[in-house]
Amino acid sequence: MDFLRVFGSLVLVFGLLGGLLWGLKRLQMRVQPGLPGRRLALLETLSVGSRQKIALVRVGQAQVLLGISPGQITALGQWGSDGQPAHPSALQALAPEHRHDA
Repeated sequence: MDFLRVFGSLVLVFGLLGGLLWGLKRLQMRVQPGLPGRRLALLETLSVGSRQKIALVRVGQAQVLLGISPGQITALGQWGSDGQPAHPSALQALAPEHRHDA
C-alpha cells in the first residue's frame, strides 16, 4: 500500500512537470522574435569570454552591435536599413586601434 502511494505521487509530480514544460514551450512559441508588430529582435550572439558576449540586435530597421558583460551593456556600432554604419567616422576612428595585422 505504501509503495502504491509513493509510485502515485511520483507519477503525479512527473505529470505536473511535463504539463508545465509543455505550457512553457507553447508560451515561448507565442513570443518568437520576428513576429509582426515586434520591433526588437536578437539576431545573433557570440561568447567572447567566460562572462562577456557580443550580440547583434535589430531595433526597428536598424541593427545594433552590443557588448555585454555582467555589469554593463555597451553599444559598439549601429547600422541602418541600408547596411551603412550610422556613425561611420566613429567606427573608422576605432578601426586602427583594433587591427591585428600591423
